[in-house]
Amino acid sequence: MCNLKDHLKKAREAKIAIGHFNISNVETLWAIFDAARALGQPVIIGVSEGERNFIGVRQAASLVQSLRNEFDYPIFINADHTHDFEGVKKAIDLGFDSVMIDGSQLLFDENVALTKKCVAYAKDVKKKEGRTVLVEAELGYIGTSSTVLDTIPDGAGADMTPPDVAGRFVEMTGVDLFAPSVGNIHGIVTSGNPHIDVKRVKDIAETADCHLVLHGGSGIGDEDIRGGIRAGISVVHVNTEVRVAFREGLEKGLKEDATVAPYKYMDKARKSVYDLVYKKIQLFANFS
Repeated sequence: MCNLKDHLKKAREAKIAIGHFNISNVETLWAIFDAARALGQPVIIGVSEGERNFIGVRQAASLVQSLRNEFDYPIFINADHTHDFEGVKKAIDLGFDSVMIDGSQLLFDENVALTKKCVAYAKDVKKKEGRTVLVEAELGYIGTSSTVLDTIPDGAGADMTPPDVAGRFVEMTGVDLFAPSVGNIHGIVTSGNPHIDVKRVKDIAETADCHLVLHGGSGIGDEDIRGGIRAGISVVHVNTEVRVAFREGLEKGLKEDATVAPYKYMDKARKSVYDLVYKKIQLFANFS
């Protein structure tokens, strides 16, 4: 089976993107996996530090690996928004396919130094074990909360990543994936999310020699997503919309079914997430 690096290369060549969806429980994992498998597309499961603490770092990796092994399917796991080297090291050691070191709120030189340390460790694992672990970094502030927001957080989206700085950062660190600030915001903004600066995405793609990742994919319009992918985005992150879909499905299940059996009322939550992810993957993979 091809590894994540191979699938990212294929996505970039086809000008499509791989969906990255975060989970907090096994019901959401199954919903995402079933949707991806129904469409025959690779998928990345994300777990942030909070989500990893809730599920268990080793347990999250084992769940995803069990699906990949049992079904011989390209499902991968990413340690999303990790803020220190020890967290990155732990995820790599426990078998994650990729890790994101988030130094976006550090000074440029501090972000570079932390990212380089993570890249060096991943390369050392590759040399010793023959296992490829991709490293992603972020530059530019896009907010920190995957939730529903009334307004855009102060500063989020204003600190867009300059293409020349992105190119310099990628060259200095050697990252495999790079998440820029291009108008995207973490979370869903009820007053309206800003638009993606597609030209900036294109300019960064031409300057930075790596795969580009769009964080804050929740709430962004389909045309903006399509434009960003055509301009060079290889991975799109969706978390808040998954959380909203799960909650809405769960509330519906609890309202419609008085049973105390969780697998019965949780099925509505699973179906709600499945429907959302199915549509998102169709969008990212350019299904007509």
